[in-house]
Amino acid sequence: MKLFKTKAGVVIEQADQFFLVADTSWNEFINNDNVFENAKALTSTLAAGDKTLINEVLPPMGSEQELWACGVTYYRSMVGRQEESKAAGGADFYSKVYEAERPECFFKSSFHRVVGHKDFVRIRKDSTWDVPEPELTLVVTSSGKIIGYTVGNDMSSRSIEGENPLYLPQAKTYDGCAAVGPCVYITNEHLSPETTIHLSIKRNAAVVFEGTIAISQMKRTPQELVSFIYRESSFPHGCLIMTGTGIVPGSDFTLQSADEIKISIEGIGDLVNTVK
Repeated sequence: MKLFKTKAGVVIEQADQFFLVADTSWNEFINNDNVFENAKALTSTLAAGDKTLINEVLPPMGSEQELWACGVTYYRSMVGRQEESKAAGGADFYSKVYEAERPECFFKSSFHRVVGHKDFVRIRKDSTWDVPEPELTLVVTSSGKIIGYTVGNDMSSRSIEGENPLYLPQAKTYDGCAAVGPCVYITNEHLSPETTIHLSIKRNAAVVFEGTIAISQMKRTPQELVSFIYRESSFPHGCLIMTGTGIVPGSDFTLQSADEIKISIEGIGDLVNTVK
């Protein structure tokens, strides 16, 4: 079952049918440990509509929610970070955090810097090496329960982070630094470890980079990442958590204006954005 945030309200998709829950606060609807059961019950009382209900969707994130992120959760990410920070002497940091009990967790963005499906993401003007990071993104309630999943794009300046790991906030957080969407896949079950994430980047209609990875390659479990982020921090309205990337373009690739980024996660959907 999927939930879409629209201007008209929450749209529930089940079995290729669409149900509008009008005049409903997304913040309250999504921050509910029983959202799956509630949404399922609503589909039996509402009239079904068609796909036009989701022609224009908003980022599936509450205005009072925070977006957090976790790094170096895939082996390829560790190697990529070591490559970019070698000259700055920070390469060892990434191998150590990959093997450590405590993961790398950081604040990514507030709501107003996040865009949705078909919106523009940005690359920093003071950066020379920029990449998208396709990530399974957890939707977590205030109690710490994972109630759903969405597709995330953690835009990153590798030139700034590589210059010095202490520059991470500048490399990661700026206007248009993240995209999430197009929906939240809600379920009471864990995702299959064979679920795949696919990244495709087009330039002038031609594919210039693509890659695929299964979430089974994650070194840490989603529940583990939630437990560390919620340790000593409260989230009254719940939050979204990006779980890291295993698809890292090489040093010979950087994003350019007008590039189209498509991130697909099996069973959840496609998140498409254009670089501004």
